Amino acid sequence: MKPSPYRVEIAPAAERDLRKLPGPVFEVLRSVILGLSSAQRPSGVRKLKGAENAYRVRFGPYRILYEIDDKKKLIVVLRVVRRSETTYRWV
Repeated sequence: MKPSPYRVEIAPAAERDLRKLPGPVFEVLRSVILGLSSAQRPSGVRKLKGAENAYRVRFGPYRILYEIDDKKKLIVVLRVVRRSETTYRWV
């Protein structure tokens, strides 16, 4: 039996990040984000240090930072940022 998909929510900060992206990059990252509903921890995902349920997935120079709530079957995308020195400072 196939597990039921998780619900994906986008935090306001991540919505702002997505609006700033160029069209083609937005479309690819959108498909990666939607794919998290069926594969919460895809290949290449890393757990973030200092946060209990926070993860990041890479796409080129971009990082999708998100939290997983397995009990509620919920993924909250926190940020979508280009990798820099301050990318993980909020953790």
